[in-house]
Amino acid sequence: MEKNSSRSIFVAFIANLGFAVVELLFGTLFNSSAIVADSVHDLGDALAIGLSYYFERFSKRESDGNYTLGYLRFSLLGAMLTSVILIVGSLFVLIENVSKLLDPQPINYNGMFFLGIVAVVVNVLASRVLDGTHSEQESILSLHFLEDTLGWLAIIGVSVILRFTDWYFLDPLLSLIIAVFILYKALPKFISNLQIFLEKRPASLAIEPLKREMLTIDGLKSINQLNVWSIDGRRHIAMVHIECEKSADRDLVRDQIHHIFQAHNIIESAIECDRSSFEHHHHCIHKF
Repeated sequence: MEKNSSRSIFVAFIANLGFAVVELLFGTLFNSSAIVADSVHDLGDALAIGLSYYFERFSKRESDGNYTLGYLRFSLLGAMLTSVILIVGSLFVLIENVSKLLDPQPINYNGMFFLGIVAVVVNVLASRVLDGTHSEQESILSLHFLEDTLGWLAIIGVSVILRFTDWYFLDPLLSLIIAVFILYKALPKFISNLQIFLEKRPASLAIEPLKREMLTIDGLKSINQLNVWSIDGRRHIAMVHIECEKSADRDLVRDQIHHIFQAHNIIESAIECDRSSFEHHHHCIHKF
């Protein structure tokens, strides 16, 4: 099953990368800004598939002396690189086509039409290869091909309109729409991944509700410090300093905290537990 999934993802990568090159060549040949813009989209999809596949496999390596927390963050690195490439490519398309919108040039609409037909056929066949039953990643890739098919249908529509009119401004306008759409998707992902990289609190995890849940544990008196950060946006790490009642079973308290953490995708944690007493204790926490 995993072998079939890998083969399907490889086919998706080759299809996107190969067609991105074809689009760039023919988009330039036909003087179509929309096709060139879509080549940026396909190149981004190809890089997303290739990098995520490579780094996802790389991220499954066991921790060692160099990466003591493991290699999970390499998956995040792949996503950030893809986002940067998409953002830079889309900005280039925007800058290039604003002037073309004001001064549109004639376009080979026949070439656009036939290339669009070929592109729709390729995308439909590729989406059939990825039936979405093998893995979640394949299911997402199927949506990529559906989205790309809709984009090509728009290009075909523009080529049909240009056959009967001289509204050449529609081509650079469509390229701007495609570029804005890519930015609309890529920018939020980049910002989200950057926040994870900077060790911001996981978006799916609120600290105060987590503390309240922990304080329901019998024998847990207070939480002096709780730090939570994410490795890759899905799996998290926590460091907590707690104070237990004098009669509490500290091992049992720790075990219950671990169960709560596991329910919130906290895969590793360090728990420091002090007993409560009538004496005053000073707890010194060093941050490096």
